Amino acid sequence: MQDARDQEETPKERADRELIELLNELRVVLPGVTVLLAFLLAVPFAKGWPKTTAFQRDVFVVSFLATAVSVALLTAPSSYHRLRFRHGNKEHIVKLGNRLTIAGIVASAVSLEAVVLLVMDYVLSLGAAIAAAGSLFAVVATFWYGLAGWSALKGRRAR
Repeated sequence: MQDARDQEETPKERADRELIELLNELRVVLPGVTVLLAFLLAVPFAKGWPKTTAFQRDVFVVSFLATAVSVALLTAPSSYHRLRFRHGNKEHIVKLGNRLTIAGIVASAVSLEAVVLLVMDYVLSLGAAIAAAGSLFAVVATFWYGLAGWSALKGRRAR
């Protein structure tokens, strides 16, 4: 169901509003992912790095690469907008930006899972790491994706 604002907006006004909303959401997500990337950049140079197992190094590589991909995907909408905003078709910019942001958030979820697995394995044990990463997966799946999915399902039933 559309609210009154959607019915009163022109397509251009709607695209402008949606772009502003998208860029504001990126301002929330991007700092956390960037800080994680900075942390991961320092890990191999830490004193304890030689003590890591092959498994821990593999998990580190997954986390590092997923974080880098997440940063790339989450910054792509701003870059694309900056390069193409004077060419019109803001609706396309919003749609592409939305897809890139969703992909970046998925990559961020992979990174978050991997870094929790890595740190908990290093600090406690592999069993504790699997339990912590599994618990975090449930939280991320529920709040990042499940709530939106549930809302979409309820919206379909209401129609």
